[in-house]
Amino acid sequence: MSINLSQCFIAVDDHDKAIAFYRDVLGMEVRNDVGFEGMRWVTVGSPDQPDVNIVLEPPLADPNASEADRQAMNEFLAKGLLRGVIFETDDVDATFERISSAGADVLQEPMDQPYGVRDCAFRDPAGNMLRFNQPRK
Repeated sequence: MSINLSQCFIAVDDHDKAIAFYRDVLGMEVRNDVGFEGMRWVTVGSPDQPDVNIVLEPPLADPNASEADRQAMNEFLAKGLLRGVIFETDDVDATFERISSAGADVLQEPMDQPYGVRDCAFRDPAGNMLRFNQPRK
């Protein structure tokens, strides 16, 4: 029996800005774009990982959620308090240069970490933290 990651979800407040970042800056491909009950889900993924999808979803993707809950989730997103994603790259310094030159919000420049990676960090247009690491050899 095998268990593999298929999808993960990232909350975004503006799908068009998110698409521009994930597609044009990170090089992801847009795999699906679906609307339902006034909400939108966009699936992106790395061409190098066709079996792994990242779904860009509303901060609270529940049509039955209260307005107070929606507002609370929007506030968490705006503060960058929702979980982000860690990507692996074969060249963290080149990745940093590409993403920072596109104007992304830099949280951490490339540095060697004591836990065996060289990494950097950014915020996406919605405020989610994205880390990019390169295992040290």
